[in-house]
Amino acid sequence: MANIDLLKQLREETGISVSECKKALEEAAGDIKRAKEILRERGKEIMKGKATRAVSKGLIEVYLHPGSKVGVLLELSCESDFVAKGEDFKKLAHEICLQIAATKPMFIRAEDIPQETIDEEKKIYQKQAQALGKPANFTEQIVSGKLKKYKDEVSLLSQPWVKDVSKTIQDLIADYVARLGERVEVKRFTRYEI
Repeated sequence: MANIDLLKQLREETGISVSECKKALEEAAGDIKRAKEILRERGKEIMKGKATRAVSKGLIEVYLHPGSKVGVLLELSCESDFVAKGEDFKKLAHEICLQIAATKPMFIRAEDIPQETIDEEKKIYQKQAQALGKPANFTEQIVSGKLKKYKDEVSLLSQPWVKDVSKTIQDLIADYVARLGERVEVKRFTRYEI
């Protein structure tokens, strides 16, 4: 039986159901940090299982940064109106808007980056790497590393979350999927800046 205080703490910190928190604490032998990891892993598994379900409900979140120089419109979708109207879903939408305002992503996921954009970036990185005078195999590794970094920087789901850099936005969404029990998807966003 899990310690009631630990169970209460895990429930408050994650927002996941008491029964799931209890299972995770028992599996982690009372280690709350490990229990959170277990819950996060389960959230990712839940996301995989729900990948084919339709996300036809959701909301449009609007964020205007103080000073009115930066604004964000976000379409965040889920499976039901019940979840879309809930505070947790609204909080997730707001967190994603804050991320977009702060980090200026251009795409939702790395797969959305047009091939011509990747090719242009690759040419730039190849010239930079060749200027270093390294052997060809090192040059290719440098280009590959820079391309990965570029994709992570311009893709919203790959970016480290500004409030906890140990998580990506995809991890944040997975945490909410575990909490909400539904598939959640960023459909589109627009960032405005003056």
